[in-house]
Amino acid sequence: MSELGGGPKGPSEWAVGRFGQQAGKVAAEVPVRLAKAHAKAHATHLTAGLKKRSPYGVTLAEAVRENLADMARELGESVRDVRGYEYAVINEHALFPYRYADRLRPLDRARLPSNASPTRRRLFWAHGPQPPEGLFELDDNLTTEEYLELHEAFEELGASTKLVCVFFTADVESGIHVIHWGEAHLEPDRTFTWPYSEQLSVASVPLE
Repeated sequence: MSELGGGPKGPSEWAVGRFGQQAGKVAAEVPVRLAKAHAKAHATHLTAGLKKRSPYGVTLAEAVRENLADMARELGESVRDVRGYEYAVINEHALFPYRYADRLRPLDRARLPSNASPTRRRLFWAHGPQPPEGLFELDDNLTTEEYLELHEAFEELGASTKLVCVFFTADVESGIHVIHWGEAHLEPDRTFTWPYSEQLSVASVPLE
């Protein structure tokens, strides 16, 4: 299910259900924080003076996390550290930002890289939406013990904290193309099933 999240009529019912009275502010601020992160990553790319664009992607990922964490602090909400990375937690919902492509692509094309860390997998499997009741998914490459470990909630986040994904595409020339947020279940093949998703508007922030 997908629809436009927020707008003149305010935040969606789904957003209010996750973020409560902060829903409108969060829906409005997330695009701005991503746009500002792009501006910082773009400046880093220009300063580096390299043809290879790795400085942009690395800086963008870190800047997005920091900007969302700063947003949470400014709203009087929580910021929690998981394995050295800060995550904004608003009304017991942790924001997980992820650039799934460097060009405009449909959300259903999103996929975690093959070298995705166990931390990322565990965030999805322990704090994301669960598969249909009774379905015991087991990655062929995992033992039962490893499977159970990857489904154990992070104490740092809290067992009741749920994951809200903020998936977007961006490149150094064009900036942020599209932003989706919602609830995503990570499949064993590293693709995602979305019980619910919304598209947020893209904000324009002048480059420095």
